[in-house]
Amino acid sequence: MKIADVKARAFSMPLANPSYPRGPYRFVDREFLTITYRTDMEALRAVVPEPLEVAEPLVKYEFIRMPDSTGFGDYTESGQVIPVRFQGRDGGYTHAMYLNDESPIAGGREIWGFPKKFAQPSLTVEKDTLVGTLDMGPIRVAMATMGYKHKALDLKKVEAQLKAPNFLLKIIPHVDCSPRICELVEYHLEDITVKGAWEGPAGIELYSHALAPVAQLPVREVIGATHILTDLTLGLGKVVHDYMEDGK
Repeated sequence: MKIADVKARAFSMPLANPSYPRGPYRFVDREFLTITYRTDMEALRAVVPEPLEVAEPLVKYEFIRMPDSTGFGDYTESGQVIPVRFQGRDGGYTHAMYLNDESPIAGGREIWGFPKKFAQPSLTVEKDTLVGTLDMGPIRVAMATMGYKHKALDLKKVEAQLKAPNFLLKIIPHVDCSPRICELVEYHLEDITVKGAWEGPAGIELYSHALAPVAQLPVREVIGATHILTDLTLGLGKVVHDYMEDGK
């Protein structure tokens, strides 16, 4: 294989058999259960990297069911998104994500810098209750419940919220384990069609786990919950801050 061929084909690992196709990626019938809760401001400041700013002591805990996604297939993920502000704009910083499919783990980490780890999340309907769970092996890490479709939400407002900027910390190590890439990445959800959105009563429990420390952002008060069904495209990202070039 010629050097030019290597450079032309090198968009994913491994070179001879990439873990995922080139983006962008379309999701059909993507379903969110999001629990917004109040936590400790000190805990948030300890995990949110500058130049992002924490505006309020809030966390959005998400369970996302993705039955039809380009290149990634059928999988589920769960994790924490922290509301932040960057250069006067409100958005969300993805702090932790756990999912059950190798392909989007590899793609999410390599392309954008999503903080993805392998686990077993689920999002199901049990009679009149929407139930989200996250397990690491046999150990329960998180469980959330919401009353099923209690009150419909304004779809235009939900769409506007989904269009807010999202931020990630992308880290790629050098061969000596020093950071070769360390960047703040911004991405957006695009081509959004909100098919339904609801709110209702909700509860959430987080459990201590050494390798899935979601409970380090403890639940002090549940603020609200939403259930959203949508089609969307996961837009490719852009670098908005390069920590390797920062003189601090």
